Amino acid sequence: MGILSRYIARTWARLMLLCLSGFISVYLVIDLIEKVPRFIRSGGTAGDMLLYFICKLPEMLGRTATFSTLMATLLALGMLSRDSEIVAMRSCGVSLPRIAMPMLALGLVASLLLLVNAELVLPKSYELTEQIDKRVIKKQAGRAVFKRNNIWFRSDTQILQAQLFDPVTSTLSGVVIWSLGAAMSPLSRTDAEAARFADGRWTLLNAVTKDFAAVGGYNSRSSASLGIDLKLKVEDLRILDSDADNMSFMTLKSYADNLKSGGYQAYRYLTLMHSKLAAPFAALIMVLLGIPFALRSSRSGGIALGIGASVAIGFAYFVVNAVLLSYGRSGAFPPLLAAWGANGIFLVCGIWLAREIKN
Repeated sequence: MGILSRYIARTWARLMLLCLSGFISVYLVIDLIEKVPRFIRSGGTAGDMLLYFICKLPEMLGRTATFSTLMATLLALGMLSRDSEIVAMRSCGVSLPRIAMPMLALGLVASLLLLVNAELVLPKSYELTEQIDKRVIKKQAGRAVFKRNNIWFRSDTQILQAQLFDPVTSTLSGVVIWSLGAAMSPLSRTDAEAARFADGRWTLLNAVTKDFAAVGGYNSRSSASLGIDLKLKVEDLRILDSDADNMSFMTLKSYADNLKSGGYQAYRYLTLMHSKLAAPFAALIMVLLGIPFALRSSRSGGIALGIGASVAIGFAYFVVNAVLLSYGRSGAFPPLLAAWGANGIFLVCGIWLAREIKN
């Protein structure tokens, strides 16, 4: 890498770190205002609070990095243009693609790091924050756990295992419920084809109960419909959908595949699955769009224009992406198109702007 490329890369990287730290600081302050009083009221320790916000950092990074790359690109080129450095480079025969290449390379690196963060770091850190939130703040003893395509829930003397959950019909499929006695000894096992939540309680469908209290074996009885007292909320089972941004691509893929094999529609989860790959590369798209947009502006635009343009472009991307994802979740658009649609639209805009600039 030449001296000029290193200079441009350092300028962009310095502004990127500045923007990213600023946005994370704002995010952190808002979260502190919301969470600290709840921690104090629930008797949480300083260690719990510190661990909670440390584990929150990967989520904050994923939510703010895309906008930070856009603002860093616009500010870097705005400052270079304001100081006539772009003009000096052009007069020395440096082409615009060469000026843009260091920022594009760093944008690609940022996207790859965001992908690693989303796949490897964020799911584990999110699980820790959820444990602290439920155990310390909300004082919940039982909670639903998604692992290896299964749903596990324990409360008091019952353990539930289910294969699938359909949020539309509030139905669990492939249900097994163990009733436990002293020293965790099993008292009975109930296998059911499904469990449906209605009128505030769960009902097992086509259930077979094996009672192990019988001498010399067990007693078995069948029921077409069996009501059970289970402290499992439907809202807890909807966590996979509402917090899917914090789960990995493979977790979503496995769950979507199981839903399809069970005869359920999986548009919602397929869309979220594809967005796990599309979202990190939005950072590179923002660099591709920001470079020609900044180079088209005049020298007098400066920092103010860069900040204003980044806010406008970032808001436009957020709206377009949210609309497309909602269509994908409902099945109106193919999941792949819905997840990558915003990236494609803004990529085309960036290419069109680049073609309008004289090299």
